[in-house]
Amino acid sequence: MSIGQITPDFDGTTVLVTGGAQGIGYQIASYFHAAGARVAVLDYDKKLLDEAWGGIDRVHLAAVDVSNGDAVRSAVDDVVAWAGGVDVAVNNAGIARDAVVWKLTDEQWDSVLAVHTTGTFNVTRSVVPHMRAAGAGRIINVTSYTGMHGNIGQSNYAAAKGGIIAFTKSVAKEVARFGVTCNAISPNASTAMVAAVPPDKLAEMTASVPAGRFAEASEMAPAVGFLASAQAAYVTGVVLPVDGGVSM
Repeated sequence: MSIGQITPDFDGTTVLVTGGAQGIGYQIASYFHAAGARVAVLDYDKKLLDEAWGGIDRVHLAAVDVSNGDAVRSAVDDVVAWAGGVDVAVNNAGIARDAVVWKLTDEQWDSVLAVHTTGTFNVTRSVVPHMRAAGAGRIINVTSYTGMHGNIGQSNYAAAKGGIIAFTKSVAKEVARFGVTCNAISPNASTAMVAAVPPDKLAEMTASVPAGRFAEASEMAPAVGFLASAQAAYVTGVVLPVDGGVSM
C-alpha cells in the first residue's frame, strides 16, 4: 500500500530552524521551504550553511552559536527585520560528546548542555515576545529517546535532552494563553551521530527497532510540519515519538 504525502501550506509563514545546515535540521528546513515558507536557517558552521543554502530564494542564513544568548537575540532580531516576525521556531541544534560518567570532562558536560538545553532556551526566549505580539506561534523542540530513558556513555546528552522535555512542558503552560504552542519530537533517524556508531552496536540498535530500521532524516520533517500547522492548534506540551516504535 502506498501512502500519499500531504504537505500543509506554509505560504507566507516564517520558520526558524537551528542546526539547519545538515541532517534532520536540513530536512526540516527543506520541508518548510518546499511548502512555501520563508526559512531562517541558523547553524554554527558557516561553510556548511553556505554550501547547503547559499543563493536560494526565501532563505535567510545566520552563522550562530545557539549557546550564546546575545548572538541568538541579535539573530532573531535580524530574522524579524527580514520577514516581519517568526511564526515557527524549531530547536534542532545539537552535538554529542560521549563518555562514561567517570571519564566525562567539564567541557564535554558543559558543551552538550549549552548547545541543546541552553540553546533551546535562548531561541525560545527570543522568539516568544514576537509570537505573543502576533497572538500565535509554534515552538517545536527536538529531544530524544535517551532523554527519557538514558544511555550508557551519554549522561550529558540524556540530561540535556531530558531538560528539553521538561522545558517544553513548562513553556507550553506559560504561552498557551497567547495562542502559542510548544511541543517536541523524539526522532530515531539515520544521522551523522548514528553513522559514527560501531557496526556491531549499530546492528544491535537496529534490531531493537520494531520497524526494523532507522528512519531517513527526511521522515522527521512531516511530524514537525504537523505540529507547526493550523490543525495542531490544540496540541501543546507533548513529546511526539517519531521512532519506528522503539519507545513502546
